[in-house]
Amino acid sequence: MPEGDTIHNTAERLRRALVGRPLVRFEATRVPGRHPQPGTAVVAVEARGKHLLIDFSDGLTLQTHLRMTGSWHLYRPGERWRKPAHLARALVEVDEWVAVCFSAPLVRLVVEPGPELGRLGPDLCRADADLDRCLRRLAGLAEPGTEIADVLLDQRIACGVGNVYKSEVCFVCGVHPSTPVEQVDIATRRRLLEAAARLLRANLGPGPRSTVPGRPGALAVYGRARQPCRRCAAPVRLARTGPQARVTYWCPTCQPGLPPKREGGG
Repeated sequence: MPEGDTIHNTAERLRRALVGRPLVRFEATRVPGRHPQPGTAVVAVEARGKHLLIDFSDGLTLQTHLRMTGSWHLYRPGERWRKPAHLARALVEVDEWVAVCFSAPLVRLVVEPGPELGRLGPDLCRADADLDRCLRRLAGLAEPGTEIADVLLDQRIACGVGNVYKSEVCFVCGVHPSTPVEQVDIATRRRLLEAAARLLRANLGPGPRSTVPGRPGALAVYGRARQPCRRCAAPVRLARTGPQARVTYWCPTCQPGLPPKREGGG
């Protein structure tokens, strides 16, 4: 599933291409109901957590969630698509650009965005994200025994952290990803949220994602199983953790603690 910075960067690219321009064509063949018509203006493109919203001047909003399979592409009119047309779930064409959403599991047209958006926590990609509110939601929503890595993934608490940042944030803060949430004190919870916000915001804009200062495209632990930790040179370890058995990376020296279950080495 794309991380929050990916969705925000996608929204920014679509915003520059689409906003303020009238529609030439709109297609979403699997979406029932009223569709925006040619001449309708695109008035806004916004990321809310991992949802992407395109607002039209007729009051409709195209809401997409990419999950594991979806992606938005931008093309010039007539340019060959990089994915087959049968995977297209929505198309928004203006005079100079064609935006195509491929393979997204959630694509719908609404007058009011769905109720799931109201359940989202503050978006850590935003400069005005309220970390105190995140902490309150964490205290109220995280069940005892939940591993802190899975708490970070809970979009009801705070939006934006995905599998990559989950591992990177725990490493930055020296917290073992399998630590039960009740064993993480309030100060450390805040440090984790602050680190998540800092890393996400640092990766808004062009260029490869990086969580290692001064090394564009470099990650601290994610995807580096068996490679030396960038801080202490101990081999980075890998496990599948949490109820969905998601891949988690950590340094056993920099992040001491009980190892997660189902440890692996690939």
